[in-house]
Amino acid sequence: MGECCNGGGGGGGGGGVSMSVRPPALFSPGAMVDRRFLKHVFDNVHGNISLDPLSLKFIDTEQFQRLRDLKQLGLTSMVYPGAVHTRFEHSLGVYWLAGEAVRCLQTYQGLELDIDHFDMQTVKLAGLLHDIGHGPFSHLFEREFLPRVLPGSEWSHEQMSAQLVDYIVDEHHIEIDPNSLRKVKEMITASSKTALARSSKEKQFLYDIVANGRNGIDVDKFDYIIRDCRACGLGCNFQFQRLLEAMRVIDNEICYPAKEYLTIHKLFATRADLHRTVYTHAKVKAIELMLVDALLAADGYLKISSFTLDPAQFWKLDDTILKTIETADKKQLKESRDIIRRIRRRDLYQFCNEYAVPKDKLEYFKDVTSQDIVCSQKANGIELKEEDIVVSNVRIDLTRGKDNPLESINFFKDYDSEKKFTISDDRISHLLPASCQDKIVRVYAKKPELVEAISEAFENFQLKIYGVKTQVHETPEKKRHRK
Repeated sequence: MGECCNGGGGGGGGGGVSMSVRPPALFSPGAMVDRRFLKHVFDNVHGNISLDPLSLKFIDTEQFQRLRDLKQLGLTSMVYPGAVHTRFEHSLGVYWLAGEAVRCLQTYQGLELDIDHFDMQTVKLAGLLHDIGHGPFSHLFEREFLPRVLPGSEWSHEQMSAQLVDYIVDEHHIEIDPNSLRKVKEMITASSKTALARSSKEKQFLYDIVANGRNGIDVDKFDYIIRDCRACGLGCNFQFQRLLEAMRVIDNEICYPAKEYLTIHKLFATRADLHRTVYTHAKVKAIELMLVDALLAADGYLKISSFTLDPAQFWKLDDTILKTIETADKKQLKESRDIIRRIRRRDLYQFCNEYAVPKDKLEYFKDVTSQDIVCSQKANGIELKEEDIVVSNVRIDLTRGKDNPLESINFFKDYDSEKKFTISDDRISHLLPASCQDKIVRVYAKKPELVEAISEAFENFQLKIYGVKTQVHETPEKKRHRK
């Protein structure tokens, strides 16, 4: 992310003052904005982003600046070298898009919806701070590490984000309207299992802009989809600008023109494609599985999991924990160091094979375990142990599990119509996928000399469960016999 500096003092938000700002129309009528206090940063996705004074108070804190040390895609850069962008730039992008979404609604329905400067500021702050509670290494921390070290824990980055917002306000004495602060936290958690109760029933459509728990269309996805595609060198033909300009509020809900059905479908399809080709890439998962083992081995000494209990401690945790472990000479961290050294030297857990769970078995599928593979081994001179095997149960969907998120979206015919309605896939095209979810079972060997035995046990497991081998092809011979 570049920085504009056309005079004035520097800002910790990543840029100096730029006196060239967006027109006042960006804000609601009657809201006085002194352009001397606005700052600009240049983002390689959205261009110039103007930062208002209240947002800068949050940005210029050590807690927000921590996001510079959190890669947006965690360890993905070890497979896709360009994926080194951070939560910091993503958060600025979501801040900007949240403001653009409210501006579009204000432009076309401002008087009808009574959108004011307070609404604009609240939604933008929610966009800015929605990821401030993220742990290291993207979602690995809360989805892979914490469930194993703290079984039954319901910790979520959304919940920590809300706690950190309160902590920052108290720690840095930020003056903010209590009602706005409460709504910011409600908007941040709106799509999570730990969603805060909404303090008002008015303007419910505002809660769908940053983290949409209603149907999954939100500016968070708009930003990370285009940003991640660009960083990984993938094409992206999803046009979020069409949706921002076309959306309309009917009955307190953001709705879309029926003609944009396929544009929305492309949003979810592009996200699913990113999951399959980038986020859950077989080698990316191998590295993540190794790091989880390293963090688990280090937790007894470093007490990493205890940081989640207190926002005053949590903000000190970021991706640099990897270097801390790697360079420490404590004997208590030897096991962790050895695993990280293997990652550095590309001595990774070996991918054996995978299969997609048959469509008719998806509903009652139970996660496959290392024990399942061990129990499927036939006598071949090698006795496998559970600790030799890692099983990754990968889920890829369109945001709502087996359900089609488009069935939760309301459309309208044209701007003369006040009626909203849903659309089923078969009314649009018979080429759209009939299933909205994939479950993939992958098996890895921690030692290369065990690939052949584990691959055979994995094949036997498939025969036992399904009566056929559901994997696409045999494990290559050169991989089977690698030492």
